[in-house]
This record gives sequence, structure tokens and C-alpha cells, in this order.
Amino acid sequence: MKRIIYLGGLGETGANLSEHLSSRREVESALASAGVPVTVLRAAVIVGSGSASFEILRYLVERLPVMITPRWVSTLCQPIAVRDVISYLLGVLDKPETIGQVFDIGGPDVLRYRDILRIMAEELRLPRRLILPVPLLTPRLSSYWIHLITPIGHSMAKPLAEGLKNPVVCRENRISDLLPQPLLSVREAIRAALTTVAENRVATSWSMAGPMPGDPDWAGGSVFRDARELTVAASASAVFRAVCRVGGGHGWYAADWLWKLRGLLDRLVGGPGLRRGRRDPESVGFGEALDFWRVVGLERDRRLALRAEMKLPGEALLEFCIEDQGDGQSLLRQTALFRPRGVFGLLYWYAVVPLHGIVFSGMLSGIRAEALRLAAGGDQPRALSVDLCEAKE
Repeated sequence: MKRIIYLGGLGETGANLSEHLSSRREVESALASAGVPVTVLRAAVIVGSGSASFEILRYLVERLPVMITPRWVSTLCQPIAVRDVISYLLGVLDKPETIGQVFDIGGPDVLRYRDILRIMAEELRLPRRLILPVPLLTPRLSSYWIHLITPIGHSMAKPLAEGLKNPVVCRENRISDLLPQPLLSVREAIRAALTTVAENRVATSWSMAGPMPGDPDWAGGSVFRDARELTVAASASAVFRAVCRVGGGHGWYAADWLWKLRGLLDRLVGGPGLRRGRRDPESVGFGEALDFWRVVGLERDRRLALRAEMKLPGEALLEFCIEDQGDGQSLLRQTALFRPRGVFGLLYWYAVVPLHGIVFSGMLSGIRAEALRLAAGGDQPRALSVDLCEAKE
């Protein structure tokens, strides 16, 4: 029998349930009313590499030796490892008795958030963090603080912060009778997630969530263009690999201080800044974030297109096109497009044009130097990079 399996959120029902958790309940009701059988699994914090809640905890602990927090740090929570969630999601498929049922799922530990922060610090081998709860910090203020300290944006942090006020503990444990399995403790789950991050094996990231727009439609209005090209004495594959390394820890090949300044300014006005980084230092996937850009075009060994997500008075696209010219030669074209929005868009473009000679020329030269190094065997590609750099359009 066909059915829907929905992963919802734990939390006591009632008027005090946060808007975020209430919306999960509304989704459950909407799915149940569609006429297709539904199995619902309700989880609290899911501990796994790439998840927004895990990244919030990790960055707060890494960057703040002293934390002034809202009272929610004393709220009880029953986290569960992402591995165990996946096991339950797959397991209910083979259990017909789970059809039409709602199950709470959680790990073996019930902790306060402050205890989870302490465990995170210990697993990161950091000194004990001083946590000072104060009653004045609202979820809204907390979300802005999270926005400034971590890569998570305000719009995503706000519902997560609001949900932290509600205790999220399993009220029943029927799932363990139907699908008995050993469950990771919070410490074990955090350790596994940190290992995955350290080994660059993060399969998906919170930054890939949300709408995935394609290339901007440039029809109508003024569109400014900065186009540059050069020939590289390397194969299209080597050039493409060099292009795919932009952003994150690799930087942007030139004038990184300007990129960092732009990222800081963007962060201050509510944009993502550079803190999202990238999911993997080598591979690129369609729809994922590279700092304050989003991958909207990807053709292996031919093209990478990035759409700007920083706060801008207009729309911007940065595109790299590679043409194989034979005999180990490739033509690399780099194009920046900007469609201004109103007079502020025009002023913005003319203000940054003088910097293009530094930023974009330097980037192009840096990509060529990296491609030559790769072509000379300076770095062997990983199999994961080859798989993820396939076109997904």
C-alpha cells in the first residue's frame, strides 16, 4: 500500500507551542486529510553534519567562550542522531502496523540545551564554556545574535530559536518495540557528526534548503556586464576543477580582504555573508551555497553559474564558461552580470566598477594558476568530486 511518511517535530500540543512546531502539526493534519495513509515520526533536535541546529550549536561553542543566552538553555530536549532517524524512516516501510500511526522518536539521553553545549565543547576539545542565562533575550533577539555569530541566517534562525522554548521529549516509546535498534547517545552522535565534517564527507547541508531559482531572466531593463577571458594551457577538466574551488576555505583567488569586507557588510545588513562557506572543499552540487552565492548552473567541464544571495539593490550572476580548444588549451570566460533595481542599483554598480579590475582580473589569473597546478599533477581529484560535479539541470 502506498503511503506518506512524514518527519515532524516533537513538542506538547497546546496554545504555548511555538509557531514553528505548530506548523509541523498543521502539515500532519493536511497530509492526513488527503486520503493517503500517513505515518508520522516526531523528532526533536536531529544531530548530524550539515543540519542547521547542529551548525548553530557548533559555531556558538567554537566562537563564544562566554555565552549570554535566553532561558531556553534550561529547556529539556531529547536529541537523536541522524543515522537513527534514517533507520526509523526506512524501518517503518516494512511494518504495515505503522500505517496511520504517529510515533515519537528520540535518542537515549534527555538533556538540557546547556548540557548539549557542554558536550559539544568537550568533543571539540575546547575549554568549558561559561553560560549565563538572562530573562531579557527574546527569540527574535536570539535569532539576530545567531545570525551574527553563526552562518545561519535570521530567517532560518528565528523559527528554530522560538521552538527552543518548548520541551521536546518523547511521551511514548512504541517505536522501540516495533523497530528495536541500538541508539547513539548525544555524545556519540556529536562525535560522529564532527568526524564527518573533519573528513569532508558532508553529503547535504542546511544551506541547500529552500527555493532553488535558476539563472535570472535578464529580459527587460538595463543589464551591466563585466566580461573577461583568457587562454589556459590546461585541459577543460583541470580548469573546471579550479573554478569549482572558489569560495569557502579556498577563498576567491584574489583580493580576499575585499571579499571578507563585503561579507562583513552583508552580514551586518541581514545577508548571509561569507559564513555559509561551502559544503565540501572540492565538489560542487547544483543548488548549494558557496559563501553568499548559490549554484544555479552546472555543466561538467563547461560551465558554473552563481547567483548572488547577498543583500543587493538588484540581481547579480557570476558565470564561468570553459571552451576546450584542443592541444591541451582551454578558453576561460568569466562574466559578471548585474541588473540594477532603481537609482540605488545604478549607484551601487558605478561604485564597485573600479574594484572589478582588482577582484575579477585577479580571480581569473588565480584560476589559471590553479588550473596549471592541477594539470601538472599538483592535486589528484577525489572520486566524490567527480560524482558531485555532474550537471543537474
